[in-house]
Amino acid sequence: MQYRRLGKAGIKVSAISLGSWITYGGTTEDQMAVRTVRRALDLGVNHFDTADMYQMGRADEVLARALKGVSRWEVVLATKVFWPIGNGPNDRGLSRKHIVESFERSLKRLGTDYVDILYCHRFDSEVEIDEPLRAIDDLITSGKVLYCGISEWSAVQIQEACRIGRGLHLDPLAVDQLQYNLVHRGPEAEVLPVCREMGIGVIAFSPLAQGLLTGKYRAGDPAPDGTRGAAKPRILDENVLRRVERLRPVAEGAGIPLAHLALAWLLAQPGLTSALVGASVPEQIEQNVAALDVAITPDLGRAIEQSLAG
Repeated sequence: MQYRRLGKAGIKVSAISLGSWITYGGTTEDQMAVRTVRRALDLGVNHFDTADMYQMGRADEVLARALKGVSRWEVVLATKVFWPIGNGPNDRGLSRKHIVESFERSLKRLGTDYVDILYCHRFDSEVEIDEPLRAIDDLITSGKVLYCGISEWSAVQIQEACRIGRGLHLDPLAVDQLQYNLVHRGPEAEVLPVCREMGIGVIAFSPLAQGLLTGKYRAGDPAPDGTRGAAKPRILDENVLRRVERLRPVAEGAGIPLAHLALAWLLAQPGLTSALVGASVPEQIEQNVAALDVAITPDLGRAIEQSLAG
């Protein structure tokens, strides 16, 4: 396993991280989820990610069960707050009230007295930007949170948060979690350069484009039975699948699975800290970690870019 520093923060996380969105407490049977997390630990994965709204807290509970008996200091645990977790007017957003109350409930479900990273799961235009920064900074001061993160904020929003945070002498943003992969390159234009400039670590979610970069789906063909694409056809974007088809011969020429090519390319990008994968069975996390053995040579990198530009 490779371990990488989270931007300019001192903490190090595994290059492959394991998330719980959709899977744990949801589509994956609990015992299989526990087995998958345990296999990830065996492989050296130390970073595990969840959120208050994942399966309305069930993901927290399953993850806590999977990590039972594991020394707390051996793992980097992250959670998030923003999306609705109830019907009340304060059951959502980034108000101090919602951040603190929802986070405290997450701590209880996770069975821990602190998390390593607390994310603002999205930007909240209904609160002044200093309110969530101050609230999380207070949680940091209390020892319940070690690092502040944001997810899917714009470059301008990140810059403003950093400016205000410096002026208020608050702990800086440590990490940005964003969607980034071979067929979703939007962050390259503005967000990734800002993160590098500010020393903010970057963790990419959906590194395989919700499975489209695994190669198991073909443009124009129905999704194989039992796959996520069969259950949720809306993820099968034909334009994306046609781009994936152009990548297939590149992977075959390199003698590696398409998923390994996609993960290795992602992890070779400047400033990228970790790829946050989802795995519902142990074999999937094994396959993801195996991508760390792939090197993106200059020739292979050029072949990837040429195929996507074609």
